[in-house]
Amino acid sequence: MDIFAYAMQMEKDGEIYYRELSAQTKNKGIENILTRLADAEVIHYNIFQAMKRNEEILEIDSKSLEDIKNIFARLKEDGQSEGASTQVVLYRKAQDLEKKTRDFYLEKAEESKDKIEKAIFQKVANEEKKHYLILGNIIDFVEKPDTWLENPEWYRIEE
Repeated sequence: MDIFAYAMQMEKDGEIYYRELSAQTKNKGIENILTRLADAEVIHYNIFQAMKRNEEILEIDSKSLEDIKNIFARLKEDGQSEGASTQVVLYRKAQDLEKKTRDFYLEKAEESKDKIEKAIFQKVANEEKKHYLILGNIIDFVEKPDTWLENPEWYRIEE
């Protein structure tokens, strides 16, 4: 199995899934977050494509996710928690996929003999963990909009 081709396909599938979710939501803030998650998957795809070609890796961190907490805060201030709760099942599915993807990358990092490759798999696994936590916050936001900001998961995203 070509590990990089497999990883690239997982990232492409993630991008497609997030874009589909984004198109389905009527909540502009959550649509924005899902689009950013899709864009982050594109970055991951490009990382694995560069690894497959033995090219230099230019970017690993998804900078576009840095102000997600601020987007949630604006949604809360504007009272926009309604309208996304019907998609909670889809958000949970995406969260489960992020966990599986993270676990896969951690496994590949453990198996890798190459220090750089190992570090890249670990870094992308950490990015997938951030996605998992962001999805958890979307779920909390739409299910419990009055308490979601106090969620300690925010601190783990910022680490």
